[in-house]
Amino acid sequence: MKTHIIGFLIFTGWAVLSTYLYVCKIKGLCFEPLIAPTEMVLKSDNPGYDTLSKPLIPARTPIPGTLTIYFEFDKSDISADSMTDNYISVSKEYLIQFPSARLKITGYTDAIGSDEYNQALGTRRARSSQNYFIERGIPAGMIISESRGEREPADDNSTAAGRANNRRTLTVINK
Repeated sequence: MKTHIIGFLIFTGWAVLSTYLYVCKIKGLCFEPLIAPTEMVLKSDNPGYDTLSKPLIPARTPIPGTLTIYFEFDKSDISADSMTDNYISVSKEYLIQFPSARLKITGYTDAIGSDEYNQALGTRRARSSQNYFIERGIPAGMIISESRGEREPADDNSTAAGRANNRRTLTVINK
């Protein structure tokens, strides 16, 4: 019994010492001053309405999903719809709330044509989408565009329907 008590005391001492070393010496978190910022509340700061009914933490905007825009054969002009405009407004709110996030637009093509041509067409599609987003109020510095050309097809390139599904841009938000 005496051995168990001594072992327990040694183990507890080791745990306390190792925790102290890690938290205080390595991470440097033990001796931070705990000074809370204070500010004066003036009578003119009184909003004049009930602030208790409002939530204390503002609601976070959910991250928008993926937007797919399809293109006609050998075209890079956008034919946007209400879903695209809704995605842009939700994305704009999210990017305002999280300024380090970026909107990534990737252009794709079907397999008709040379690799070089399709790479350039994918770039034109991505830039066309990028310009559309910029015109709708998203800052250019928050958008990244790239082309995958005919690489990474979404569907089979041996059918007309499959090729139509491959002529697209994908838009996602990266944190």
